Amino acid sequence: MLSDAAPAIQRRGFMLVLSSPSGAGKTTLARRLLETNSDFVMSISATTRAARDNEIEGRDYYFVSADEFDRMAAKNEFLEHAIVFGHRYGTPSKPVDEALDRGSCVFFDIDWQGTQKLTENVREDVVTVFILPPSLEELARRLKSRGLDAEDVVRDRMAKATNEISHWREYDYVLINKDIEETMIQLQCIVGAERQRRERQIGLLDFVRSLD
Repeated sequence: MLSDAAPAIQRRGFMLVLSSPSGAGKTTLARRLLETNSDFVMSISATTRAARDNEIEGRDYYFVSADEFDRMAAKNEFLEHAIVFGHRYGTPSKPVDEALDRGSCVFFDIDWQGTQKLTENVREDVVTVFILPPSLEELARRLKSRGLDAEDVVRDRMAKATNEISHWREYDYVLINKDIEETMIQLQCIVGAERQRRERQIGLLDFVRSLD
């Protein structure tokens, strides 16, 4: 008796990048995405800065010396790396590759500069999404309503927002975050569609051949 059940086909994971100006809703979307998708893991960067009191090695960052960082960079062990506020940060390629091979998706919270470097190195495994606010006025309102930053910090974030937004064309998908629930549904649709890409379905060719 023939079974109608389709065989399980292993899938290769992908890297999901979310970028946005501060206050556009990226952090909330990222948290919900990680909470609702068991196959998602957070990318962990290596850094030369010292660990803060609440940070744990291997959970928040890989804390390395400047010499170790230079050695890793020289051996091309980073997917991307940059200097931020005088400290070096980079994404080690080995744990990401291992996660993708397991079928996991790796989430990246990086800006447009990090996204450019990542896509230059591993474009076929990267899916990029840019989150836009519905307006600059609404962005300013959200930043102020959070109550986390002083007025001068809010002004600085707003000044940087225009430059960040100007890079929206470099992303695969662009979502306008008018409503967080609606935007989350749109983001989940993107994730679902990207999981079904032909090139990520390992063993699909053998399955199709078996249908002959």
